[in-house]
Amino acid sequence: MLNVKVLGPGCANCQRLEQNTNEAVAMLGQPATVEKVSDVAVMMSYGILRPPALVVNGKVAMSGRVPSPSEILSLLTTALAESGAG
Repeated sequence: MLNVKVLGPGCANCQRLEQNTNEAVAMLGQPATVEKVSDVAVMMSYGILRPPALVVNGKVAMSGRVPSPSEILSLLTTALAESGAG
């Protein structure tokens, strides 16, 4: 199962990233947990300086922008293939 974290303080871009991520997970059709993280200490632990950011299975997949649902779907598909779960 994929573990996805949306990192950001709660700004409009962060909310949009969370919405796009949920859309991508729905399109993926695989079990995944999506967690919204607004704790600055947690963001810093991932080295995030420019939110919003997307973390998939513990690895920063992107930061500083809001990718489309289809781009997030591609990131998730790649993560599934790398984990051997897909």
